[in-house]
Amino acid sequence: MNYLSAENITKSYGDRMLFRDLTFGLNRGDKVAIVGANGSGKTTLLSVLAGAIPPDAGVVSQRKDITVGYLDQQPDLNNALTVMEVVLAGDSAQLDALRAYEHALATGNQAALERAMADMEKLEAWDYESQIRQMLGELGIQDVTQPVSMLSGGQRKRVALARVLIQNPDLIILDEPTNHLDLEAIEYLENYLNTNNGTLLMVSHDRYFLDRVCNQIAELDGGQLYNYRGNYAYFLEKKAERKAQDAAELEKNLNTYRTELDWMRRQPKARGTKAKYREDAFEDLEGKVKGRKRDGELDLNLRTTRLGSKILELENVSKRFGEKVLLDHFNYTFKRFDRVGLIGKNGMGKTTLMNMITGLLRPDSGKITTGGTVKFGYYTQNELDLPDNQRVIDVVQDVAEVMKLDTGDTVTATQLLHRFLFDRAKQYDYVAKLSGGEKRRLQLLLVLVQNPNFLILDEPTNDLDITTLNVLEEFLLSFSGCVLIVTHDRYFMDRLVDHVFVLEGEGRVRDYPGNYTDYREWRDAQPKTSAASQNGKTELSAQKNQTPALVVSQPTTNGAKKKLSFKEIREYETLEKEIESLEQRKAEVVGLLNSGGHHEQLTAWAKEIDQIETDIAQKSDRWLELAEYM
Repeated sequence: MNYLSAENITKSYGDRMLFRDLTFGLNRGDKVAIVGANGSGKTTLLSVLAGAIPPDAGVVSQRKDITVGYLDQQPDLNNALTVMEVVLAGDSAQLDALRAYEHALATGNQAALERAMADMEKLEAWDYESQIRQMLGELGIQDVTQPVSMLSGGQRKRVALARVLIQNPDLIILDEPTNHLDLEAIEYLENYLNTNNGTLLMVSHDRYFLDRVCNQIAELDGGQLYNYRGNYAYFLEKKAERKAQDAAELEKNLNTYRTELDWMRRQPKARGTKAKYREDAFEDLEGKVKGRKRDGELDLNLRTTRLGSKILELENVSKRFGEKVLLDHFNYTFKRFDRVGLIGKNGMGKTTLMNMITGLLRPDSGKITTGGTVKFGYYTQNELDLPDNQRVIDVVQDVAEVMKLDTGDTVTATQLLHRFLFDRAKQYDYVAKLSGGEKRRLQLLLVLVQNPNFLILDEPTNDLDITTLNVLEEFLLSFSGCVLIVTHDRYFMDRLVDHVFVLEGEGRVRDYPGNYTDYREWRDAQPKTSAASQNGKTELSAQKNQTPALVVSQPTTNGAKKKLSFKEIREYETLEKEIESLEQRKAEVVGLLNSGGHHEQLTAWAKEIDQIETDIAQKSDRWLELAEYM
């Protein structure tokens, strides 16, 4: 069943053509991601397909009897409403019933109240408000009574995302849904979309997310859309084959073009009929050669200032805002080539710690000592504060007109911009004309052009295309200084860090040796602590080579420890195997769900996943109960 179709659509801005005569179709059950380079027109294409903006030519049609939820990159929310009011203002049968019920209660209309109550019962909408609160909490919004006007840009997007998801539309359209989410919120969204049997169309650069959620990838490249039916790993394989074939074809055309160009130059002006055919063929070939180009390649072989023996020491650093403790006597000494990931829920103090390290913020107590050779390069979440009427080339020349490479060669600002995929025409564009990803790439250039040896990267993956991310990763892997990274891109962090600081709340920091996936697997393997244990005092020893476990002082109990019977011991051992088997089955069913299928199959698999999760929760509770006495 076709949900959405676009036929021969074209869109341009000024003299810049984004795509021409593009055709696309979306069927029920498809989970499609649009990928492509920054500035290729992904967001514009998504907006056209969602009906938010019209195409210059062509037709976009959506099936009439389906509901559609659309998350824009910059959601437009009513600042006069609270968070809960914004989400309740969405469009769904349950929300309609809930609003009718609230209105009947307020007006005292008994007949309307009875009808509303019947609708609430029929649609199972009685616990809808609690579902909204739970979803907002999972996405990092705890206070549902705060006005929207007080929210940050990231919080506004999370509220808008919750509003889309709670409506449970037939077709979900999302533009960069993982931006501004912390890692746990991303994993919640990933699981939600995996178990939802709806249809999905999105733009995202999160490679783990793409691989685990999508069953089709559509790449926008050079104004054309290339479809790959499979997940992101399959797309990479097939794209490599296409690029190899394109490169071979381009090389063949170039060789022919050189031969024909030589022939054209040697011919007299008066040509016969046969020569005219060859001339027309040459012009056609010239159009193909000049219309195609080899992929641009971001070159980051910039020189790095050498680090001395003393780098950065944090001694008993504490910081709080009001009653909220972010850091409590934190100690760490950075060493050469340290590559640290910073993990924690939004609001735990990640940006605060980075601001204190760079001197933008002072700790309440403790000492931060920076070595004399350290030169920070701080890439922040905030976009560049540049005049819209300033040209790109002028922005770079204001920082440095020439730059030394790692090889010792010198490049001009123009050459450097070219290495960062800004062609000559783009260099003389005004900042206002740059896409979000192009602005972030320019911001990255301005950080690296200053030759830092200690990079602090706060969400560097936001709005950067996958090609740029791959090259940035290669640069950071060979970077001879220290790196501190905050990112929601799990793939990016896994490749680059060798240990992580985990901000756990109440000033506690865990230094775990390993990348994010290592830490997550270790954490998930730990038995859940009881409420009494969680209230115990936790001490930190933030040294790089410490064991992963924190030292937790357990409250003493007056009663003697219960001993398990032989039957209970056998039950405990059996539960471990059953839970593992259920987890394996869940992964298999999620894979089946991602691969697509008939509506009945998708519904059955979604129900099976729900039942498996219920079984896992019940068995885990019993396992934890028995584990306390082992």
